Amino acid sequence: MNHMRSSPARSALCLRRVAQKLIRRYSCNEGASSGKGLVLGIYQQEGDKEPKFTTAAEKFNDRLGGKLRQLVCETQIDGRLGLGRVFNNIDPEFSGVAVVGVGIEGIGFNELEMLDEGMENVRVAAGIGARSLADEGCSQISVDAMDYAEQAAEGSTLAVWKFGDNLSKKNRPVFPRLDMWDSGDMDGWTRGIFKAESQNLARRLSDAPANCMTPTMFAQATVDALCPCGITVEVRTMDWIEMQRMHAFLMIAKGSCEPPVLLEISYCGTAPEDKPVLFVGKGITFNSGGINLRPCKMMHEYRASMSGAAAVIAMMRCVAALSLPINVTCVIPLCENMPSGMSAKPGDVVTLLNARSMAIRDVDKAGVVVLADPLLYGQTTYKPRLVVDIGTIGVGVKNAYGGGASGIFSNSHYIWKQFQRAGSLTGDRVWRMPLWQYYKRQVTDELGYDLSNDGRGEASSCLAAAILHELVPCADWAHIDTRGTGMLSMYGIIPYLTARTMTGRPTRTLVQFLYQMACPELK
Repeated sequence: MNHMRSSPARSALCLRRVAQKLIRRYSCNEGASSGKGLVLGIYQQEGDKEPKFTTAAEKFNDRLGGKLRQLVCETQIDGRLGLGRVFNNIDPEFSGVAVVGVGIEGIGFNELEMLDEGMENVRVAAGIGARSLADEGCSQISVDAMDYAEQAAEGSTLAVWKFGDNLSKKNRPVFPRLDMWDSGDMDGWTRGIFKAESQNLARRLSDAPANCMTPTMFAQATVDALCPCGITVEVRTMDWIEMQRMHAFLMIAKGSCEPPVLLEISYCGTAPEDKPVLFVGKGITFNSGGINLRPCKMMHEYRASMSGAAAVIAMMRCVAALSLPINVTCVIPLCENMPSGMSAKPGDVVTLLNARSMAIRDVDKAGVVVLADPLLYGQTTYKPRLVVDIGTIGVGVKNAYGGGASGIFSNSHYIWKQFQRAGSLTGDRVWRMPLWQYYKRQVTDELGYDLSNDGRGEASSCLAAAILHELVPCADWAHIDTRGTGMLSMYGIIPYLTARTMTGRPTRTLVQFLYQMACPELK
């Protein structure tokens, strides 16, 4: 128990150091090398005991006749999380062997952090080791499962990925092949690969420049990613959107010359008559703020205003890969929010599909306007068992949580607890924010219209959630605001993600949530 109490401070110290520098390199000789690398774990030194190898590392040390233990002693590796060395040419099969600290052995769930630290430590160690070997040019990397094969696969796969679509061919990154070293949990490793590759898909979609990821291009990328998996994708164009009278969606979309698109995506993993889980993802492929133009500084980050939609697309691909026994439906509105003579003007009023009126008092807060009609359409059409919407909505959640957690609002304690558990297992946490009548009154207490898109007061994220809650009258519902987690990773960088790039979060948490809903009897 003492170890568990002290671990957050120790882990925080180690992670800060890891963010500042790479694993150090130690070359034993300059012999010929292969293109293969190996990541091994070592547990933290406790008291007077020497650091303990993981099972796979101990076997490798025996294979070398104790040479690895000798090198660990010489270089004073103590097993602190994320710290270690790369040893070159100590084995004829591997040109580089990364020995990385995994922290305290046997550590588990930390209630104060709401995090399974044993799983997260393995992600960190595997990710740092794999990235260090990839930076040294290893084309194939074997990873020690460190007792958590799924998490080792996630950390290493996320860490070696880089966005390089816009580089010339000769400068594009070549990703190493990853495999598991000396462990029988191939099912866990495969699940981890599926989850991490799905998050990498969300990262690629979010990081693409806005001119390379217009609504039409996003729709094509979705078809390319999901149709081969057996998922049904319906691409709805402007004429169809107008026929459905989605006027709120069109009010924002008409400011750009890029035509809007609405995607309907269906995955059937159980009986067709079973009610699906409905996901609605915000897909503004570039959000300039419209007439309420945002500041130029860092405006390029708002190409990822569609990161909620990207996470939903990535989640669907992973759900299909895992063949989860659950029905899932997604409705994704795609458009740009741009200033022009056709743009919505502050104060414009539009009628929603439920016949309520909404005033667009701040065109910069276009997220709730774009989500409104698709949210209503999805409930009417699919009669879902529960509804989840996700997007980068209010700056309030970013100011409150930074990149530490996504904000979640829900009218169901059960749904919140399922998401909380999912985040604690994936390391990509969510945390509940208030959904009170106090905020409802600030968005509905108007004389000339039923709703406003900004409300009154400073609680931008809570007000946005109150607006969306008005559009979900009956179903269990959760709204996930990823303004602080789904865009550029700037502060408090997670070691297995890359600084100053899009994160793809919270893809794995969404997948884990659906896994828990599909298989409630399994832990």
